[in-house]
Amino acid sequence: MRIFDDPAAWRRERSVQIQERLTLGFIPTMGSLHEGHLSLVRRSRSENDRTLVSIFVNPTQFDDPADLARYPRTMDADLAALRGEGTDFVLLPRAEDFYRDGFRYRITESTFSTALEGRHRPGHFDGVLTIVMKLLQVAQADRAYFGEKDWQQLSLVREMVDAFFLPVTVVACPTVREPDGLALSSRNRNLVPADRQRASQFYRVLSSAPTPGEASRELTASGFVVDYVEDLDGRRLGAVRLGGVRLIDNVPIGGPE
Repeated sequence: MRIFDDPAAWRRERSVQIQERLTLGFIPTMGSLHEGHLSLVRRSRSENDRTLVSIFVNPTQFDDPADLARYPRTMDADLAALRGEGTDFVLLPRAEDFYRDGFRYRITESTFSTALEGRHRPGHFDGVLTIVMKLLQVAQADRAYFGEKDWQQLSLVREMVDAFFLPVTVVACPTVREPDGLALSSRNRNLVPADRQRASQFYRVLSSAPTPGEASRELTASGFVVDYVEDLDGRRLGAVRLGGVRLIDNVPIGGPE
C-alpha cells in the first residue's frame, strides 16, 4: 500500500495509471474507519484495477468547533485496516494544500442543501461539496463510492457531478448496520454504553412508525432529541441527538433495504 500526502505527487502517479489504462475506484473518508467504509473498499476492488482511499477530517463541514475537536481520529488503526483489505493507495491531504485559498472559493447548492441536515447545520454542505469536488479533481478516478447512510450527501454529490460534467461515476453502496440495526458511524464510538443500547431504537422507529410525526414522538419519548424526521422521495430520513452525540439514518418507505 502506497501513501501520498502531496496531491501533485498523486496526480503524477495517476497519470501513469491512465496511460496504462488502469481503472481507479475512490473512497473519500474522514477516517475512524469501520466495516461500512471497508465494504466500500471491497466493492471498489471488485470493480476496478486499483483502489484509492483518502483520509481527511475536513474542517469546513463542521458548524460546531467542539464537534470537530471530538471527531475520532484513529490513523494507525485506519491504515492497518486498509492494508488488511488490500488497498492500493491512500491519500492523506493536508489542510494547507487543500485550502490554500482559505475557503474563499466554494461549491454552494441553493435548494436541497438548505433542508434537513442543512437546516440544522448551516454551511455544512458548502464544506462537503467543496472538499468532494477537490478530492474528485485530485483523484481522477473512474468511480467514487459513497454509503447510503448519508442519503442527502449522496444525492447532492450525484447532482454536483452531473451539474459540472465530472467524468466520474458515483456508486451508492448499502448502509452497513450492527446486528441491532444501528447504522455504522464513526460517531457511534462516542456513545456511552447506556446510550449505545438505546440507540438501536432509532432505526426501529424510523422503519416501523406510520408517519414522521409518530416517529418523532416515539423517539422523543425514548429520550432522543429529534432534529427532524421527514419523508422524501420514497425514503424516511432522520437525525437525532443522544447524550450529545448526533446520529443520522434513513430507510426506504414501505419496503426492505
